Amino acid sequence: MRWGVMGLLLLATTINYMDRVTLANASVRVTSELGLSETQYGHLELAFGWAFALGSLIFGRLADRVRIEWLYPAVLLGWSAMGMASGWTGSFHELMVCRVLLGFFEAGHWPCALKTTEALLSQRERTMGNSILQSGASIGAMITPQIMLRLMDDQPGSWRRAFVVIGALGIVWALAWFVLMRGRLPAPKPEAARGVVAAELWALVRSPRFVALAILIAGAQCAWHINRVWLMKFLQTGRGYPEAEALGFQTWYYLSTDVGCFAAGALSLWLARRGLDPHQARRRVYLLACGLTSLSLLLPSLARGPGLLAVLLLIGAGALALFPCYYSFVQELSVKHVGFATGVLSMWVWLVTSPLHSVFGWVVDRVGSYDAGLVLAGLMPWMGAVAMWRLWRSRPAETEPA
Repeated sequence: MRWGVMGLLLLATTINYMDRVTLANASVRVTSELGLSETQYGHLELAFGWAFALGSLIFGRLADRVRIEWLYPAVLLGWSAMGMASGWTGSFHELMVCRVLLGFFEAGHWPCALKTTEALLSQRERTMGNSILQSGASIGAMITPQIMLRLMDDQPGSWRRAFVVIGALGIVWALAWFVLMRGRLPAPKPEAARGVVAAELWALVRSPRFVALAILIAGAQCAWHINRVWLMKFLQTGRGYPEAEALGFQTWYYLSTDVGCFAAGALSLWLARRGLDPHQARRRVYLLACGLTSLSLLLPSLARGPGLLAVLLLIGAGALALFPCYYSFVQELSVKHVGFATGVLSMWVWLVTSPLHSVFGWVVDRVGSYDAGLVLAGLMPWMGAVAMWRLWRSRPAETEPA
């Protein structure tokens, strides 16, 4: 049953990413019909990211204090409603409001999901469990282009149907959650005195391990989200692929990211079962993923063709493989404050990295090329490798779930 719950979390991540990437897949149509510049498109992602940062802080704290059984479906229905509303917008500012609220509610998914895996899985199993959870990002991003190809036609505004249909899927998930999860998760434990909790949280965020993870997730976030937001434009505008071919490749790209994500969990579990310390197993998997994202160095020399697409597939596999390792590192920080740690780290990384989309768009408006930004994004995960080497010297004791 524990792994069945992981499947339900996978579906939640799938829906999360379907609502998130619908705009990226329709970006050329949306920017054309609403008259947006590349910079304005970047601003939409900036607003989404900063709202995600605020939501991460709020929902991260709530996840440690209230029942996940109720909090999780509430945030999922919130972001689903905003996804549907995006299809009814008629201006840049209306779409901006929807993206802000979408980002705010989507942030609640990760603290709720990690609290669930932390409660149900052992230390050795968590990277695999987090791989299943995170792989929903690939599945959602892989399914979405196929749905949009069937819902969109040559008529202006046909992209709106995709937002509405995809947003409605959250209602189905919420019903399944209430049926399957009633009473399966433990109630939050009573907290100590407020002063004691505050001291614990302050010590947590000041620790070298927390700093290491703050640097690590900043690099991983750049490698994953720069490609998520700008890949369609890179393919269509930067390399001249027709929309249908670019959407078709998106499916293969996210299939590759899914393979990378599952491979990260499976390799980590295999190494742990072979006797390697689980923490060291995650470190090795993370380094391997960094090597794959670094293939972005080849992009400027590759024209449209099979070689370019093959390199993009490998970069994608490495980019998503970073995240199961990161989530498991977070769960090592503090069993008691998993939600808080997840929320603060998410707030930090979305505040810092979201403006990069506006900068990316500004650069493209002026130089007419996406290449340099994609190269830099692929190299950023090495920051995390260095930070872990310098700041996380030993593994803390781990409390197994009951």
